Amino acid sequence: MIIRHGEQPPPGDTGEDDEGNEHPGSLAGRGERRAEELPRLFPPAARAPLPRPAVVFATGGGPSAPARCKQTVEPLATALHLPVRAEFAVGAEPALARAVLAAGMPVLVCWEPAGIPRLIRALGAHQVLGVPAAWPDRHDLVWMFTRDQGRWGFGEFPQHLLPGDA
Repeated sequence: MIIRHGEQPPPGDTGEDDEGNEHPGSLAGRGERRAEELPRLFPPAARAPLPRPAVVFATGGGPSAPARCKQTVEPLATALHLPVRAEFAVGAEPALARAVLAAGMPVLVCWEPAGIPRLIRALGAHQVLGVPAAWPDRHDLVWMFTRDQGRWGFGEFPQHLLPGDA
């Protein structure tokens, strides 16, 4: 499963990092609310539309890198008692794809939208019917990729977490 980070501040504005300091790569208030609500997408019910992730990845890249992806999935990872794996920076999509494929269990990746098409190509899922060429200008989607006997499937799911989500 792939999501993009929660909403970011408008140009010229800044969000806050985990210590409350201004940081231009942090989430806006709406993005923080989305992150807080994200655990609702993955209830423990066996018939849930999306599988509960067993591994959670977020964009990494050091202290100067945007923190939005990690901030988006931290509440979910905490609720699921999982670490957030943030060892891959934007541009390292082939290495991330290898880690995703090696996991062998449900994975959630929160990534910068410009890098998502590269990740999908690195996974080998870019020619699946229905996969958009680029992530739309939306924060309320989950792209679900399934793999059965070497064949990829794709579905797009709305999050319905906040007022105004489609």
